[in-house]
Amino acid sequence: MACLSPSQLKKFQEDGFLLLEGFLTEDECVAMQHRIGEIVAEMDVPLHCRTEFSTQEDEQLRNQGSTEYFLSSGDKIRFFFEKGVFDKKGNFLVPPEKSINKIGHVSPHQDATFLYTEPLGRVLGVWIAMEDALLENGCLWFIPGSHTRGVSRRMIRAPAGTSFLGSEPAWDNNLFVPLPVRRGGLVLIHGEVVHKSEQNLSNLSRQAYTFHLMEAAAGTVWSPENWLQPTTELPFPPLYV
Repeated sequence: MACLSPSQLKKFQEDGFLLLEGFLTEDECVAMQHRIGEIVAEMDVPLHCRTEFSTQEDEQLRNQGSTEYFLSSGDKIRFFFEKGVFDKKGNFLVPPEKSINKIGHVSPHQDATFLYTEPLGRVLGVWIAMEDALLENGCLWFIPGSHTRGVSRRMIRAPAGTSFLGSEPAWDNNLFVPLPVRRGGLVLIHGEVVHKSEQNLSNLSRQAYTFHLMEAAAGTVWSPENWLQPTTELPFPPLYV
């Protein structure tokens, strides 16, 4: 299995993110998009579950953090939507296949806010571009080195759904740098690095496949307060044993 080179590892440790070009072939991307298309074509989301996805605190708590549809989504295929794709009654204003934000960001955030471990630094995001993700259609943006500052905010489960501990700093937009990615490129994302993506207002879609890994070394604790918890039906699968 390929490993990061010393220079790649050093850059990831310094910046908190790393681009690996050409991780998947074009054919592999097309096959994944075809399967996602089949899943979306079979989508049947009741009106009361049509949730606009957000990482903004007030919107997160109001729109999805207090809903059973979101809180029980860890072991199911669930759909979350872009802003502005529904009318006041919850009907689609755009074709459903163009409405998806997330299956399973736009505002600045740290993944560890939502996926917290003790000690910190044990969560890794993996983001793979199924299509070109460029400046004009919503590529990722990062604040290099921000993963060394810790986490100032956490989302936790609460009796009424979810709530937040701490507050999010006002991140300086001038500190963000864009990371355009060509189809098949993979981005490694440190759990504490601050990142975002702008709303895609172009006529170009920007499909991506993303997931998170946790280093389950001795002493690592997945917070029992995290909104996402393993279930009996679908425990967190180990990649190495």
